[in-house]
Amino acid sequence: MSISPKHSNADIRRIAQSAKRLGFEIKEDETSRWIDSIENDSGLSEVIVDTQSGAFGNKVAMLDFSANELARFRKIGKIVEITSDDPNVESALAISGSAAQSKIQTYPGDCDYFQRLNIKATTRAEAAQKMATLMRDKAISQRRGSSYQFLEAKFGSYPFDAIHSGNQVKKGSPISWTPEEVDAGRIELTGPNGLVGFSWDDAAKDPGWCKLDWVVSDSERRQLSNASNVIDVTWESPDGEIVALDGYLDSFFQEVYLDSEDVPTFAKIAKHVSTDALDAYVDRLQEEVRKYLTNHLNYGKAAKRMYNVFRLSGQHLEAAYIRGLFDEPTTVLYQVWSLISTLERATLPNSPIPFSEVRSQADALILDVIQALDGDEEAEIVRSLLGLKEALERQDQAEKQVEVEAARTRIINVVNTFFRDKLDGMPTIKSYMAKIQEEIVT
Repeated sequence: MSISPKHSNADIRRIAQSAKRLGFEIKEDETSRWIDSIENDSGLSEVIVDTQSGAFGNKVAMLDFSANELARFRKIGKIVEITSDDPNVESALAISGSAAQSKIQTYPGDCDYFQRLNIKATTRAEAAQKMATLMRDKAISQRRGSSYQFLEAKFGSYPFDAIHSGNQVKKGSPISWTPEEVDAGRIELTGPNGLVGFSWDDAAKDPGWCKLDWVVSDSERRQLSNASNVIDVTWESPDGEIVALDGYLDSFFQEVYLDSEDVPTFAKIAKHVSTDALDAYVDRLQEEVRKYLTNHLNYGKAAKRMYNVFRLSGQHLEAAYIRGLFDEPTTVLYQVWSLISTLERATLPNSPIPFSEVRSQADALILDVIQALDGDEEAEIVRSLLGLKEALERQDQAEKQVEVEAARTRIINVVNTFFRDKLDGMPTIKSYMAKIQEEIVT
């Protein structure tokens, strides 16, 4: 991957002035130091350890990480991490996404975790079965606690086009398991030949994308949070070969690992990551950018992914420009948009989370909107959130879903307008987005 030439202070001053005209701030000195720290060393695969906090990760990822909330992430990590006393099971837990970019994202989204789970076994099938047992045991043992509730598992792939719980599903797409289905170890699918049972052990033969989701009462921030763990499972054979059970060994360019004691496990697995991993990772991010600029329009999600594309592909001025957007007050709406579904999930039947916390979270979201907006936009969204709050209190599931969708739609419209207008303010980014959108049209 090519790295762009060094950028001058005049370049940085130019993007800072562009930002100022559009009503947000880019700090020139800070931006210059950030760009220098990347451009002075092209070793993007370098991993560094923060000796003070014990966190470690890819050099570029660590530039955006602040250890201020590390204790919080470690605490929630105890809920989501798959653990085992078996010496043949090795683990390294990381935060990812906006959680790993806490130095620049004042208003992060969910608590996203990523776990490397390496299993030593005689055969691949044995490793897959052990992983399936560990994953199911975790979901069952952490189904409900005073501060959390398990929501769903992604495990295995649908074996054929079918109907699952009233929804059409496609062959090869990830299977979503409810807590009840995880308990039973079985789902019911209606396929071409009628009703068919499909077990958790069946899913283990082709685990695919493995993910566990919870809603958590986050005492540190006094808010509800979505907490998810994506598990990248590898099999270590007796001869030391390491193979990803889903067929793809994930790269490590957006992860910050929580404990330096996991460095040996991480290093052993990382050695097997493809030498083309950076290019492949950027390609995958660009596919996501394409999705959020076209069929699933969301300029906020597109901006987050463009930031990672640009900072890893040498387009550092473009990355710095987007970086300046993340702590703007209006971007809190992206967090509000994400937390609306969290409110709905926290009021599921038999939820252990007190409704007083749901009510407090709804009130906090309304305050966030009032502080970020004014005029008709503020009034419209506050009205939606008040309607959602009333629906949550009535505990009517159908009514909740209607109000959730209404509030999310109104907020995403504001988020899209904010990010689109700001991204259009830098000609190279505007051209990049236009090219992607034109490709889809033609």
